[in-house]
Amino acid sequence: MEKRAVYATRHEDSRGRYHDEAPSATRTPFQRDRDRIIHSTAFRRLKQKTQVFVAHEGDHFRTRLTHSLEVAQIARSISRTLGLDEDLAEAMALAHDMGHPPFGHAGEDQLDACMEPFDGFDHNAQTLRVVTRLEVRYPNFDGLNLTWEMLEGLVKHNGPLIDGDTSAADLPAAFREFSRIEDLELDQFAGPEAQVAALSDDIAYNNHDIDDGIAAGLFTIQELMELPIVGDVFRGVKVEYPHLTDRMVTYEAVRQLIGVWINDLVDETRRRVKRLQPASAAEVRGLGEPLVGFSDELADKQRALRAFLFERMYKHYKVNRMRSKAKRILAELFEGFTSEPQTLPSPWREDASQADAFRRARIVCDYIAGMTDGYAIEEHRRLCDLSQLG
Repeated sequence: MEKRAVYATRHEDSRGRYHDEAPSATRTPFQRDRDRIIHSTAFRRLKQKTQVFVAHEGDHFRTRLTHSLEVAQIARSISRTLGLDEDLAEAMALAHDMGHPPFGHAGEDQLDACMEPFDGFDHNAQTLRVVTRLEVRYPNFDGLNLTWEMLEGLVKHNGPLIDGDTSAADLPAAFREFSRIEDLELDQFAGPEAQVAALSDDIAYNNHDIDDGIAAGLFTIQELMELPIVGDVFRGVKVEYPHLTDRMVTYEAVRQLIGVWINDLVDETRRRVKRLQPASAAEVRGLGEPLVGFSDELADKQRALRAFLFERMYKHYKVNRMRSKAKRILAELFEGFTSEPQTLPSPWREDASQADAFRRARIVCDYIAGMTDGYAIEEHRRLCDLSQLG
């Protein structure tokens, strides 16, 4: 293991949990956070939540769960190399998508549209809601009672939330409702492990979307050859292994591409460490710029890949058809449950029936956001399919 960096988050100095608990005799606070996430219901549901393709379209496409596991593996590797706390980075990577609704970004867009009159929907804010309120499995508190460092990383992994132009009052409702949200130092960057987890997410979906897109027949290896970095790696694999099938070429090229992205991030981060010289995780938060990042050269080339995937994969007519059906399902579920809360299962029914319109909408939103793809489809069939009468 690499020597711990001076700017790493130290579990010995954790700011603790909002509800006091006796420390574990066998695990650090961040290992305990990771284990609570793995054992949570919301984490298990990720196995049937869409990444790009609906789960029933094929057993080998990524789901939110397999994606989160891949992000965690990348985050651990990077953190180990940089001397950061691997367990904290892994825990953040595993938890980062727990607030996503069914049907990927289509589901998020539709829930946000449904909730527009009721303070909207944001999957990052929903993740905070899940880990502090909705996950109920411990006798002394709601949520998972994660450490301050975990909550801070989940909230700010994409950067500061408030600046000169925004305040806490401008944040999504689920953030504002968290009573101690401003304690998370919203005007600063997250700690180094959270920054690693956020960019590990980019590395995972950039490269694994290539794999899934080819497997789904949305584009071919030949069409990737014009892209910077990606084309070079695919050509190199075909030259080195001329006997391989296209499927095996894709596996090897994606493996190598992940290494390219990781190596660039590590090298660039070390350059920033040398320039900025942070002496603690607290100093990383207050730098005014990210410590962890890709080089400008890779970031420019990465934009070409993202543009290609956006056009050829995320906007493909097959994916658009799935998005269209998903939006209709969630819109009709939301309308049905908010107008007739007595159709909700218990205990949602009791809470929603007694709530005003604003509170009822949030209860219904929480219920729908927690669904897997398959459960949302089945609930829609039960609620809206008139052939199921009797």
